[in-house]
Amino acid sequence: MAVSKGCVLNPLLNIVAKCICVLGLATALAAVTAQAAAVKPVAKKPAAAAKAAGKSAGKKPALAAKQRGASKLSAKASAKASTKVPASGKLASGKVQRTTVQPVRGQKTIFAKVRGQRGLVQREVQRVVVRGKNGKRIVVMRPVRASRAIVLVAAVPPKPSFGQLAGLHGMQDELDLKSSVALVIDQDTREVLFSKNDAAVLPIASLTKLMTGVVVSEARLDMNELIAITQDDVDTEKGSRSRLGVGTELPRGELMLLALMSSENRAAHALGRTYPGGMAKFVQQMNAKAAQLGMLGTRYVEPTGLSSNNQSSAQDLALLVGYASNNSQLRQLSTAPDHQIAIGEKTLNFVNTNRLIRNPEWEIGLQKTGYISEAGQCLVMQAKIAGRKLIMVFLDSAGKLSRLGDAERVRKWVENKSLAAPVPVSVLTKPLPG
Repeated sequence: MAVSKGCVLNPLLNIVAKCICVLGLATALAAVTAQAAAVKPVAKKPAAAAKAAGKSAGKKPALAAKQRGASKLSAKASAKASTKVPASGKLASGKVQRTTVQPVRGQKTIFAKVRGQRGLVQREVQRVVVRGKNGKRIVVMRPVRASRAIVLVAAVPPKPSFGQLAGLHGMQDELDLKSSVALVIDQDTREVLFSKNDAAVLPIASLTKLMTGVVVSEARLDMNELIAITQDDVDTEKGSRSRLGVGTELPRGELMLLALMSSENRAAHALGRTYPGGMAKFVQQMNAKAAQLGMLGTRYVEPTGLSSNNQSSAQDLALLVGYASNNSQLRQLSTAPDHQIAIGEKTLNFVNTNRLIRNPEWEIGLQKTGYISEAGQCLVMQAKIAGRKLIMVFLDSAGKLSRLGDAERVRKWVENKSLAAPVPVSVLTKPLPG
């Protein structure tokens, strides 16, 4: 059977045409893809992104901002209510700017930003309940101080007195006195009722001022003359303090009172400095008077007693107390309980250094106290006990109040002895002056 050429070629041509079409579409698709990759995408604007995000969440932008602001206000209000910071917001060293840690119930400390000298810093603060001017209780925030490092310092033992160095404190007595030196004498009969190391020569501290008062009083100087405190009267030996500042002007009589009653060092020094002939002449008169009274173991180098070179014994001091007790001016000044002095716009109150003056159980006619480390606690008195005028001397007593305790022991001992006939320990070989 014969087949025509046209019938055979037509199918082949159709197949070739289809292949060409498929290859063309693939080439065209590859070209389009390459062109799309070469073009950069355009970034969305922030506002548009926010708008899109708001729309995606189903909320409007204004509503979201309002809700964020409300949450901030709620957090601030809760912090203020929990910490109870007053309206002023003042702290001990600044103001609370913002609480950085939310306090919990029962929490004692929180952290806050405080404006101090170095700007805004974060510090730990504590809630403290105080009372306001209206009496209401308020809670304030105060910075917690940082703990300081503890520095261990070796304890420095106190400087021993001359009596301790000499071993005088090792001697025991029936009254168990804390003074290493003691002497009790009947002023009228010169009987020695009690004696302990009475011949020992020791520093006497401000007992010196009793002789200072004797010399000034017997010089018959004008007690109303104004005397100014100068830099020369400032203590450079012990560094003791005084309320009489340089430039203070007081009458001589008032300086005498402060020296004998309150043991004022600048007052005593000013009395010696303004003595006719100066300080050297004054000290010379002090030693001359001591020799006149028979105080052979006594030596003075200045009028205050700050120098440990001012030395005497209980026996010598008993002679001085017996002599000075006959001077009405010295009795009155040394036993005054207190005195007020107006200096400028201030009124200063000075009190007697001897507490027994204010004790109604004591009848003291003359007294003087003293202390420096070399002398210990010292006390001399003329007092009436059980109807007898007694002279008492206590030197180198250990402890601030021990000299007063020794005086109390002696008083009770004498009162108990008065119930029976007094038995003197010995009799003074030297008659008491006056």
